[in-house]
Amino acid sequence: MNEQKPLRLRKRAEFLAVRNGEKRRGAYFLVEVKQRDDQDGPTRVGFTVTKKNGNAVVRNRIKRRLREAVRVNVADDMAAGTDYVIVARPDALKASFADLTRELSKRVAKKSMTRRSSKP
Repeated sequence: MNEQKPLRLRKRAEFLAVRNGEKRRGAYFLVEVKQRDDQDGPTRVGFTVTKKNGNAVVRNRIKRRLREAVRVNVADDMAAGTDYVIVARPDALKASFADLTRELSKRVAKKSMTRRSSKP
């Protein structure tokens, strides 16, 4: 496993800073990724589950599943000095744990893409 486990994002300002980064959409969640200035710093992860996903019990269950998926399978793939925010979708609760970790690994390991220009 990773020498140092990912730290948690806890403050609103930290979450808002990551919103300006790259967005990687998946079936069960959206992953927002932003490289920090300190390239050698620890990886940081934040989790967001909105009220439209369900009541507090459901939202906490989704967060627990995502935290465990990051801890067990994805922490090694995360780049140092990078912040990740995982915004859950309602299907994250119903998905099998294997599907959840596979999707998360695919979204985290994806290299930074260059922005394609859309309409001029």
